Amino acid sequence: MDQVTVYTDGACRGNPGPGGWAWAVVDGQYASGADRQTTNQRMEIMGALEALRTLVPQLPTSILVVSDSTYVVKCFTDRWWQGWQRKGWKNSQNKPVANQDLWEPLIELAVASEPEISFRWVKGHSGDQWNDRVDELATVAADRGVGESGHAG
Repeated sequence: MDQVTVYTDGACRGNPGPGGWAWAVVDGQYASGADRQTTNQRMEIMGALEALRTLVPQLPTSILVVSDSTYVVKCFTDRWWQGWQRKGWKNSQNKPVANQDLWEPLIELAVASEPEISFRWVKGHSGDQWNDRVDELATVAADRGVGESGHAG
């Protein structure tokens, strides 16, 4: 079975402030969006969430989500979500998990999907072509207040 790789990112001008999210399939489709008042963490989650909302129904293959957000990646690689659910959506400090409204649909998509969804971290601003591309898309969306979509191929 083939695997599709999608890069995701989020950006924020001020934190909180105007933000943008983006995702791009390697040599394939891409999309971005904006929020007038948000946080960087919310935009990082939105990039992954919007990618899976679009790709899971379309693809019969496994999906590798690549992000420079340890917040997004470790939720899945370190299974933070299991502890959050077990503790009634409380974090390790016994406080409510931030961004639960975005985590819940992302976790549902990532965990319940067939074929498998996996996550990998990439160092941001390190010359990775596709990480740089989604960073640019997210930043432009934050600056313009509007996203875009298309196909790179």
